[in-house]
Amino acid sequence: MRRKQTDKPFGGQITTQPPAPWLDSADGETPRATETTVKLSDIVLPQHQPRRYFDPQALKELVESVKQHGILQPLLVRPIGGGKYELVAGERRYRAGQEAKLEVAPVVARQLTDDQAFQLALIENLQREDLNPVEETEGILHLLAIRLQCDVEAVKSLLYRMKNAHSKEEQQPQDSLDESRRNVSPKGESTESLDNISDNLDEQTESRRNVSPKVDLEQSKTVEQVFESLGLMNWLSFTTKRLPLLNLPEEILMALREGKLEYTKAQALARVKDDELRQKLLSEAIANDWSLSQIKEQIIAKASSETPPSESKTPNQIPERLKDITQRIKKRQLWKEPRKQKQLVNLLNKLEALLGDE
Repeated sequence: MRRKQTDKPFGGQITTQPPAPWLDSADGETPRATETTVKLSDIVLPQHQPRRYFDPQALKELVESVKQHGILQPLLVRPIGGGKYELVAGERRYRAGQEAKLEVAPVVARQLTDDQAFQLALIENLQREDLNPVEETEGILHLLAIRLQCDVEAVKSLLYRMKNAHSKEEQQPQDSLDESRRNVSPKGESTESLDNISDNLDEQTESRRNVSPKVDLEQSKTVEQVFESLGLMNWLSFTTKRLPLLNLPEEILMALREGKLEYTKAQALARVKDDELRQKLLSEAIANDWSLSQIKEQIIAKASSETPPSESKTPNQIPERLKDITQRIKKRQLWKEPRKQKQLVNLLNKLEALLGDE
């Protein structure tokens, strides 16, 4: 599975629209760029690159193209002294040029700090959709760490605190409104006027925004600015859907890195707890290019066929399973999900019928 490629030449300009404000120099101007040609041997790779995986077949095709036409789109580099340049963006073209044994390559040279270089490399890769979901997630975390001047673990912690605060902020005004409705007398006369209720809710919401010891407002503002500049997704979507990717089993993470699996399929496979079964399903899903629905069907079928007979399970396992399932249902609050509410009611009815047989 290969991600869509787009063609966005540098043309000597930063390609973010609008330009990311943190890429400006101290005097408020974008670092000036120079287009030139340099020896490939004078270009070195940076210590940290957002992109780690390169599709071998796609790289082979690019090598053939470079042999015939050369490198058409300049590499973005920055001078590091001694006549050497560090690559900022364009590693596929750089590698293809080496494979094709080119001596020189067109470049756009720009004076950049370490942080600016990494951020620009990440943004260019994100805009060109060159990164797989795992690299994209790790790269954005690294970018946030640079902007917030902290480590990646601290960034994760901040994002989860922001998510929790956001959930509480959405929930509490509704709780307050429900309480106000309960204060309405049987005759229909409210203990508070609607205007007062509205004012109180506004004050409570504003108070929660201003008094939040767990979330630094400046940090959360910086996070929002970074995601706005990237233009890919908002911070809440990233925290909810992307961060969990990094907790996936190693073999699934590897498949994601190599572009062999979409992350929705990866999440489904990751729910299989049996390591051997999960790896078997992963291999078959990749080999047969299963859709998400096919993967889910196969998980159910394989799990059922490989489950030992119920007689082999000790009765003591049943109370533990009931306890675990009950806790998980409460934690997820399945009764609040319309599609699952009906299924839950049906299951409860069956349990109650089972108890009625006593």
